[in-house]
Amino acid sequence: MEKYDVTGMSCAACSARVEKAVTKVPGVTSCAVSLLTNSMGVEGTASAADIIKAVENAGYGAEIQKASSSACEDSSERTSIEGKANASSSASKDSEITKLVKRLCWSVFFLLILMYFSMGHTMWNFPLPTWFNGNHVAISLVQMIFAAIVMLINKKFFISGTKSVLHGSPNMDTLVAMGSGISFIYSTVVLFGMTDAVIAADNKKIMSLMHNLYFESAAMILTLITVGKLLEAISKGRTTDALKSLMKLAPKTAIILSDDVEKEVPVESVKPGDIFVVRPGQNIPVDGFIVEGNTSINESALTGESIPVDKGADSSVSAATINISGYIKCRATRVGKDTTLSQIIQMVSDAAATKAPIAKIADKVSGIFVPAVILIAAVTFTIWLILGAELPFALSHAIAVLVVSCPCALGLATPVAIMVGNGVGAKKGILFKTSAALENAGRTQIVVLDKTGTITKGEPVVTDIVPADNCGATELLYKAYALESKSEHPLAKAVVIEAKKQNAKIPEIDDFEAVIGNGVRGKLIDGGNEIELYGGKIDYIKKITEIPDALSAKIEELCSVGKTPLVFAENIKKDEKKTVRILGLIAVADVIKEDSPEAISELARLNIKTVMLTGDNEKTANAIGQKAGVSKIISGVLPDAKAENIKKLKKIGKVMMVGDGINDAPALTTADAGVAIGAGTDVAIDAADIVLMKSKLSDVVTAIRLSRSTLKNIHENLFWAFFYNIILIPIAAGAYHHAFGLDMNPMLGAAAMSLSSFCVVTNALRLNFFRVKNKRVSAVVKQSENVNKINEESDMKKTIKVNGMMCEHCEAHVKEALEKIDGVESAVANHKKGKVVITMTKDVGKDALKNAVTDAGYDFIG
Repeated sequence: MEKYDVTGMSCAACSARVEKAVTKVPGVTSCAVSLLTNSMGVEGTASAADIIKAVENAGYGAEIQKASSSACEDSSERTSIEGKANASSSASKDSEITKLVKRLCWSVFFLLILMYFSMGHTMWNFPLPTWFNGNHVAISLVQMIFAAIVMLINKKFFISGTKSVLHGSPNMDTLVAMGSGISFIYSTVVLFGMTDAVIAADNKKIMSLMHNLYFESAAMILTLITVGKLLEAISKGRTTDALKSLMKLAPKTAIILSDDVEKEVPVESVKPGDIFVVRPGQNIPVDGFIVEGNTSINESALTGESIPVDKGADSSVSAATINISGYIKCRATRVGKDTTLSQIIQMVSDAAATKAPIAKIADKVSGIFVPAVILIAAVTFTIWLILGAELPFALSHAIAVLVVSCPCALGLATPVAIMVGNGVGAKKGILFKTSAALENAGRTQIVVLDKTGTITKGEPVVTDIVPADNCGATELLYKAYALESKSEHPLAKAVVIEAKKQNAKIPEIDDFEAVIGNGVRGKLIDGGNEIELYGGKIDYIKKITEIPDALSAKIEELCSVGKTPLVFAENIKKDEKKTVRILGLIAVADVIKEDSPEAISELARLNIKTVMLTGDNEKTANAIGQKAGVSKIISGVLPDAKAENIKKLKKIGKVMMVGDGINDAPALTTADAGVAIGAGTDVAIDAADIVLMKSKLSDVVTAIRLSRSTLKNIHENLFWAFFYNIILIPIAAGAYHHAFGLDMNPMLGAAAMSLSSFCVVTNALRLNFFRVKNKRVSAVVKQSENVNKINEESDMKKTIKVNGMMCEHCEAHVKEALEKIDGVESAVANHKKGKVVITMTKDVGKDALKNAVTDAGYDFIG
């Protein structure tokens, strides 16, 4: 995504026009314009020159954001995190606020003088110099002069408003300029009428015309709108506080070790491979790993976890974390834009540059809002004249319509809440890559969880070593070590750790292959013999050789208690003859994370169903799933089938997939919201929409609750934006004048308009008070009745074990017997596995199934 700074936008109509203009550029696949940050994110093959030209043709300015174009590509050019802060508008916003303060101060100064001459003298008899006594034309001239000065101070409204009209896209500045300009022009015409009445010596007419002057309205409208703009700018600045606080964490210098001499250098000059030292109390300057020393690291800046983490040799460290206790030497691995902190900042920044689906409503309205308001103002003016109202009365209502309407509130309703929500998430170690990800998380109805590394710690240990009759435990471990030492799977690491504990010597293995979703294979040369080794799932080994009954029974026993058996076999080639034999099994068990059961229970309280999707065998999966408390367990699923299961579940409701491994990547991209556990692989993190830095399942709950809070805030903002305009525009037009006597002065309309955007932004800032744990569980998204199909589907399918089936004919007999039972829709028998999968239309008792199988001549096991 290429990011641009856009200048000249003042309301939602502006951002809608820019977005529309850029989207039409050939090669642009997507464009999202943020009124909040005055930025634009563009994806596609179109050149920057074409995009900038399209923005300029639409009447605005654009330039490529410096931080996104070159930040850190070369360490010497690295702008550091502060550069990104400037690029993301920190400095520009301060400059904007300073300008607004100056404009407001001067506007108020001259407005007070104007008000003294108008309302002060005429309504409350405030004293004036003697030569003004009775000289109403002179008093009116003073009002005109000071109104003109205020208009000149706020000329930006008129320049922007005029440009937007010339480009065929009137905006909020157009409404303000029209309201103020019409008031001034009308008052000037009235002033000339007063001079004519002076010549005619018609004092009564002079006094009457003087009461029809709107010079103070022309100036007051501009001043009040400037007040609103200032409040809005200050509030908008606070929406990026979380991002700014992250940026400030980046150290400015690092102490590198060169020829055993410590030297302090700017952090941007650190290169991968450099050795740097960190003393207690200092920040880690770049990402790396410890080569010498032990310490505790406070990683709360990145993960939100306040408890320090103990670190030793080979432990990784991240930029902006704090060294608590020990003196450490580290080797730099990632610097500049590649550090974890920089990537977090980039994620939050990119999320702000995207648009949430919910914003489409406001976008559609914003595109026609200003022209519609101008039309309503014209119709209001015409109708009142037709009804016989005096010109000043009709004009006052038309001006009130122009200045009370507020397209800004519509444009800010979604992005301010998204920005604050993203910032709060980043503080708590939850990273939403896009605005759509933040929105979709809150709409989740089904959470699909990977087992290893997600529900469990992903650090399994060997619990049982069971050699076959013709193999010893040492030989089994030795050959298993040979295979698994080449594998990256967590279960393989458990075998390697166990072998190292027993000081087993690692043998050399060739032609290694990981059979995805099944196991591993490789060749071992031992004593002149070529041995083909196999290890992995039971079904995989069964394709190679038969598993003895005693070992099968042991496998069943281990699986029933949640352990995962890895079966090993070998194929020895000697004198051109091959001998296949079972070596035995090694059982490995993974431990459930402490917070997993509580998190799954919390998801249930949020009316969310949980599904465990794993490649592990059925019994092991059931044991883990039952302990964790998930709603449904889908086991024995190969990596490519995980995505297919997600597609099926998406037909029932909105699906969130949580995983950490490479094999989870397809499922993460298929789900409505993909969540990667932070300790997982880079592939999983890249594929996911949301990243949990703390690798805690409880953060899935926090992410959903934060998303729901953000969605609720957006709904509140949109309600206010629509409600405000729907209620106040008719009042300003005088729709309730005869029925209730309700009218609106243009100055009151300007005050209301100035506060409307401020209210929207302030409401969004309430998200900063979001709490991780809340006893009151709110469900913004009502649970779909279809989600209950998950449990129904589980209840309507049963698998029974049947002994005695020897061939396909036996399968047919069992199938026929079972399908005769009332309530059994279909039965699929497998004589090789000794199992029958039954699909039912209603609950069928165990006795009925048993009787049908027994009567057919087979043994019903259970």
